[in-house]
Amino acid sequence: FIVGEETAMKVQRSIEILVPPEKVWPYLIESEKFMKWYPAEKFEYTGKQRSGIGTPLYMEEKGPMGLMKFNYEVTEWAENHRLAFKMKSSNIAKSDEQSCILEIIPSGCRFTFMEDFQFRYGILGKFLGLFGRLSLQSHVKEMQHKLKNLAEA
Repeated sequence: FIVGEETAMKVQRSIEILVPPEKVWPYLIESEKFMKWYPAEKFEYTGKQRSGIGTPLYMEEKGPMGLMKFNYEVTEWAENHRLAFKMKSSNIAKSDEQSCILEIIPSGCRFTFMEDFQFRYGILGKFLGLFGRLSLQSHVKEMQHKLKNLAEA
């Protein structure tokens, strides 16, 4: 757990999954599979591009102040290894960057999830950030366990 700027919520957490990365990768890039482990209400590609750097994504999640809407752009795409995206616009966030890394290990793969999220709204955003840090950590742990169970099934 990383404590950064006063309003930022940063998390980095890894989990071992007992299957090779190619069994996990579809859960990172296919909308229907993504929403089975990630708490998004909506996850969709918004342009013709469906893979690679520059791919536009749209996501909605329930948050502490209602429905959070995000437009992202993929910044890294290395099939079966790494996926990262950065927020381009949002109704609630000042910034958000997320990365998923799959590393081959003898038992399968290690999945590392990283997020650096910052609310807008000045002092209210700082308050939400303070209380959201611990919530984000447990949120990520729960997401990773769902992903592990799905991929290993």
